[in-house]
Amino acid sequence: MIKFISEELNKIRPVWLLDGFPRTVAQAKALWEIYRLDVALNLVVPFPVIIDRVKGRWVHLPSGRVYNEGFNSPKVPGKDDVTGEPLIQREDDKPEVVQKRLEQYDQLTRPVIEFYRDKGILQEFSGNTSDEIWPKVLDSLATFTPLDISKENI
Repeated sequence: MIKFISEELNKIRPVWLLDGFPRTVAQAKALWEIYRLDVALNLVVPFPVIIDRVKGRWVHLPSGRVYNEGFNSPKVPGKDDVTGEPLIQREDDKPEVVQKRLEQYDQLTRPVIEFYRDKGILQEFSGNTSDEIWPKVLDSLATFTPLDISKENI
């Protein structure tokens, strides 16, 4: 996986963003050997907030349209706005399933977060309100000048 990512990153340097990778400290260390990252972002969202957001999510499977009771409700509850067909809640969006997935994610990624904190490149953002996260990230990155400091240039 690291080799594939390295090859792809070499094609698009100097600026790129990875989302959801690395997921383990071993992957983080391997990536660090290839590229000295400029910044690692962590969006800190309390589990109850995530669970609350996900439990209100409903999907129209044929189209992939996603609705949320909290901020993108269908015009008619339980019905797709375009077709009127029923919406479903996916099994993996149910609160008890989400809680278990979050606990597993936390155990796996907490050491990765600490790895980047120890490297001095971690920036964390509060994600309590979803509409406020992105502007804060953009403001932070707008003042940031990425460096081309891959291993071959050190």
